[in-house]
Amino acid sequence: MNLTMVGTGYVGLVTGACFADMGNKVVCLDVDAKKIETLRRGESPIYEPGLAEMLKRNIVEHRITFTLDKAEAYRHADAIFICVGTPSDVDGSADLQYVLRVASDIADALNAMGPTAKQKVIIVKSTVPVGTTHKVRDLIASKTKTLFAIADNPEFLKEGDAISDFMRPDRVVCGIESKEAETLLHELYEPFTRQGNPIFMLDIRSAEMVKYASNAMLACKISFVNEIANLCEFYGADINKVREGMCADKRIGNQFLYPGLGYGGSCFPKDTLAVVGMGKAVGFDCELNASVHRVNQHQRPHFWKKVLSVMPELKGKTLAFWGVAFKPKTDDIREAPSIALMERALAAGATVRAYDPEALENLERELPAAHPVHDMYEVLNGADALIVCTEWTQFRLPDFAEMKRRLKTPIIFDGRNLYRLSQMRELGFTYASIGRATV
Repeated sequence: MNLTMVGTGYVGLVTGACFADMGNKVVCLDVDAKKIETLRRGESPIYEPGLAEMLKRNIVEHRITFTLDKAEAYRHADAIFICVGTPSDVDGSADLQYVLRVASDIADALNAMGPTAKQKVIIVKSTVPVGTTHKVRDLIASKTKTLFAIADNPEFLKEGDAISDFMRPDRVVCGIESKEAETLLHELYEPFTRQGNPIFMLDIRSAEMVKYASNAMLACKISFVNEIANLCEFYGADINKVREGMCADKRIGNQFLYPGLGYGGSCFPKDTLAVVGMGKAVGFDCELNASVHRVNQHQRPHFWKKVLSVMPELKGKTLAFWGVAFKPKTDDIREAPSIALMERALAAGATVRAYDPEALENLERELPAAHPVHDMYEVLNGADALIVCTEWTQFRLPDFAEMKRRLKTPIIFDGRNLYRLSQMRELGFTYASIGRATV
């Protein structure tokens, strides 16, 4: 099948690479000439395990190409996937300007092909508020008489595990309103679901809502466990033990119920606010989702109070950070808790040094005042304390003797609860974590 991905960001690139790996011919379209040149060289502009190798393999086998030419990208496509960004607007609602701009471009391309052109299926894969796919349909229909079908196909990719999520999905959700769209999407996704996981063919508005409902639920779980963790601190309970006892209940489960610094990245913050924005647009107050967002945003200053309780004067001090990315196995620092904490440290007059296996280049662009260090132990040299922000695997079993030797004072603020309290006590560290007593 001939497919076009409009947008070579996280969703478009992973989707295009995975479809190409399954034997389809994929064209990836973008307006960023530098990014297209990078991709043509077989280099991925984002870090995602397995993605660069998949891109190179499919470039060599001529199943994926990259272009700036809209006419070329649309001409032979059986399906066109809209994968551009929908960032939060100033009021928290989703900014749809890029999606609608692509819709207008597609309409122009269909017009140029003429009314006898083979019918194409236009698929909105960007995360969009309910009703947006129909706005795309209506905009295109207002500008061309050429027939097309419309569909919505939300993505459920976890950064760091996106290739696995796409190749072996829990479920595929498709919003359709025509037999043509249903047939194409079923044929396209059937090879990915041969283990029996379902392909849901829903109405378009329900498919759009599934994406937001899913992310809002996961965000809710994160904020919930963080609020309970904070309560544990006041009452002397241990959130790790509380979590174990709670999650043994099969009705609750254990996923996304780990205490920490709150969610970040490109999805949960934006999508939670978009749910609130959808409510406001129709006069409905999404109180729970608004509270989830408030709890999440409060988690960083709550953790920062731990730092100040141990180190009330930070001017002239040096703080080392382990982890910059909002989660492991990605270089994404959008809405990363680390950035919020580093900004507070810098505002207090501290020097900030940071190590991350993948995100240091992005840190240099986002926060030039922070000093990147390319070794996890070197970053500790002479630092007054270590702050752990991301649970990269290499941080789980470090050389504590080496850490203690390099730190000026043996203080660790652990935003991911990586270490045992008894272990820290025995090793002689001052240790503060989430939902547990400070050692």
